[in-house]
Amino acid sequence: MKKMTTEVILAALMVAVTVITGSAQAQQTKIPASITTPDKVESRIGTLQFKDGYPIGDTAAKIQDELDYLHGVESFMNSIQGVSLYALRKGFADAGIKDGDFVYTSELMDSKSLFLTANADTVYFWGNLDLSKGPLVVEVPPMVLGIFDDFWFRWVGDFGLAGPDKGQGGKFLLVGPGYEGTLPEGGYFVQRSRMNHITMLFRAFLEDNSPAPAVARVKETLKIYPYQAGGFGYSCRLQYLIICGISFNIQHLPFCFNFHDKFRIAFNDDAILFMAL
Repeated sequence: MKKMTTEVILAALMVAVTVITGSAQAQQTKIPASITTPDKVESRIGTLQFKDGYPIGDTAAKIQDELDYLHGVESFMNSIQGVSLYALRKGFADAGIKDGDFVYTSELMDSKSLFLTANADTVYFWGNLDLSKGPLVVEVPPMVLGIFDDFWFRWVGDFGLAGPDKGQGGKFLLVGPGYEGTLPEGGYFVQRSRMNHITMLFRAFLEDNSPAPAVARVKETLKIYPYQAGGFGYSCRLQYLIICGISFNIQHLPFCFNFHDKFRIAFNDDAILFMAL
């Protein structure tokens, strides 16, 4: 009786295994061809060959070269704004304009100065500021239209007609990354930058069809000096360079092979750039 019971149990197990195996085979899902890698693909970079989804022959080298190319394009597109401002700063330096100094158009722009998007009916002032030694106070003139951008062409703040001073002029306090000192509770329009280098650009406007009154007012009222907590600071004498009628180039010529050399220099000069992206 015991032997017969054992035989019945073994027979039942064999039937169960057979049923389960057959059921698993019946339920196996066929993988759609649309989500598998074909053995051969015709592409922009030539014929690519694969086996079980893996590249074979020279296909791996072709794909690697294409990825290198795509990463090169990506690095160009994602860094052109930094190189552009590096070129602007270098163009200023080549003309003798240091950080904190300004170029301006005493007359209307002409074709000798190579500026991007400049208008020929506007008075321009442009300078670069360095916050690496601490915050700076900028007393902006009235009746101008201006902007502070960091050296990645990211907006820091407006001033003048579109700014919080509403074209009346006022004191702006520019604060760089990592500053942990005290800041005033009032009296300044505080603007924070994610980078130490800032470019400051603004327009003034013709009066009686002449740029002279606006130029005189700006040179009298524009002041830039280090911020001193609890004090009034001191005004530095600003240097100006007239750029009308002289050869002056701030364009970065992005299609030259030295593009990434310029980016390397810009990065080394303000490494906080990458941390702030």
